[in-house]
Amino acid sequence: MLGLLTAFSPLAIDMYIPGFPELGTTLHASDSAVQLSMTTFLAGIVLGQLFIGPISDSLGRRRLLLGGTGLVTVLSLVCAAAPNIETLVAARFLQGVAAAAGMVLARAVVTDRFHGPDLPRYFALLAMILGVAPIVAPLLGSLVLSVSSWRAVFVVLAVIGAALTATVALAVPESLPAKRRHTGGLGGTFAAMGRLLTRRAFVGYLLTGAFMAGALFTYISGSSFVFVRIFDTSTATYSLVFATNAAAMLAANTLFGRLSRRHRLNTLLAVAVAVAVAGAALQGLLLLTVGATMAGTWVCLIIILAGAGMSFPATMTLNQSLGRDNAGAAAALQGSGQFAAGAIGAPLVGVFGSTSVTPMAVIMLVSLVCAALALLTLARPWLGAGELRLAASQLPAPAGSGQIAGQAG
Repeated sequence: MLGLLTAFSPLAIDMYIPGFPELGTTLHASDSAVQLSMTTFLAGIVLGQLFIGPISDSLGRRRLLLGGTGLVTVLSLVCAAAPNIETLVAARFLQGVAAAAGMVLARAVVTDRFHGPDLPRYFALLAMILGVAPIVAPLLGSLVLSVSSWRAVFVVLAVIGAALTATVALAVPESLPAKRRHTGGLGGTFAAMGRLLTRRAFVGYLLTGAFMAGALFTYISGSSFVFVRIFDTSTATYSLVFATNAAAMLAANTLFGRLSRRHRLNTLLAVAVAVAVAGAALQGLLLLTVGATMAGTWVCLIIILAGAGMSFPATMTLNQSLGRDNAGAAAALQGSGQFAAGAIGAPLVGVFGSTSVTPMAVIMLVSLVCAALALLTLARPWLGAGELRLAASQLPAPAGSGQIAGQAG
């Protein structure tokens, strides 16, 4: 169930990407205006997580989950009926705010329920869904578009939202009991978020994950123009590209889940970032030497996405370990950081032109280099930040520790 809640936002972001050309024609909108509808959704997710995550540390998780999934159902129908691009952009922003509940609270619930060596394994599963869903979503969207218009994609999202609402009501219990909730009101709740931002390692992992996500969303936003317009591929070939890249991320997530029990998480994260940067650097080198080719671009993207697939569960686990006492706030900061970077990176491809591979390649390279710099200068993985908290969480809790933790919060 938590996996499905995590998957909804990526589905809502990317299922309508194959319909961008038709959407622009129907609503008489430019490429940049169409991509703005994605950017506003991402902005809504950022703001929604920043409020919903910390508030859940005081109010609990379940009620906010029910409200978010219910609203996203209604707003999906508004998007389906949008008469112009302005209405669609506004509805997408509100839809993003509502959809943020499922994404941020799924991470918080995992942190509430699991400890020790189980934590990275479960975060690997969530990260697998979070990483693969944006790549699989256009495939599902293409299936819908093969029998109907882009509006039908939002009708399908409304049906999914209604199913999620019913399932949350029936199958998702409250994971944060009253005795563990923060009692300082909203001020104290958001103050806890501020305290997390004073931890150097936390900010380092936060920025590493955010810049990695920026590269991923740049790829998602620009790939349809690169492969369909520039390389003149068919819909079937474009779907094959996405499926292969999804498989690379899936394999990397699975590998992380297995290696996390035998190797330090910081080591795995450093290797993942290095692989992604190497793939982006290779893509830039190929553009400078042999020029843009479909095969070269495809191979480099597989390398980049494999690195990203391993980095997401690593940063997620380390951040949530460091912020366990404020799980909702930690999840909010991490999730909003990733989608903020996506909201910035996604439209840049359209702004700098969608008739060349170069804008997408350069933006991805810059984002990944920034991820590496954040890891080296702030997180400093050789110090093992986050690993100690993870190890400590495996020890038996002293008597009354739950009550003390609630009072300290």
